[in-house]
Amino acid sequence: MEDPMSGEQKAKAKREQAKGKLKEAAGRAVGNERLTAEGRAEQAKGDARQAKEKIKDTLKD
Repeated sequence: MEDPMSGEQKAKAKREQAKGKLKEAAGRAVGNERLTAEGRAEQAKGDARQAKEKIKDTLKD
């Protein structure tokens, strides 16, 4: 059975990744490098959170 907190963190990671992709795309569309960079940073944060959760899952088994 999955820990509810773990599921919440995984969902948060997915939201961060999606939000980052949207920001990056919007930044590119309007030529705003700062927005593009913020989007990339959010994606990286989501990626890191997701990796952390995968590690926790692996250690539980």
